[in-house]
Amino acid sequence: MPDLNEESLAALTKLCRINCSDEELKTLLQNLQSILGYIDQLKEVDTENVPVCNHVSEEIETFMREDEVTESLDRHTFLENSPSHVGGMIRVPTVIKF
Repeated sequence: MPDLNEESLAALTKLCRINCSDEELKTLLQNLQSILGYIDQLKEVDTENVPVCNHVSEEIETFMREDEVTESLDRHTFLENSPSHVGGMIRVPTVIKF
């Protein structure tokens, strides 16, 4: 894995559309290098005799109820009760503005 440097981190923040000052970029670089260093330490751990664990909750039983089909509102009634609808669909306020 190539080393993380200021140029590559600046390019990455630009791709992610994250605005960082030079000082923030330096701090972020130090933090990420520290995290990557820790990951490198984890790679050195001998796991040869450790049994495979695909999921941490394999041993846990979950008690969930069975799905039941119940009667619900028909489309016409549902749309009548909505504040605004167009073409058989509920109109909602804009969430993302471009």
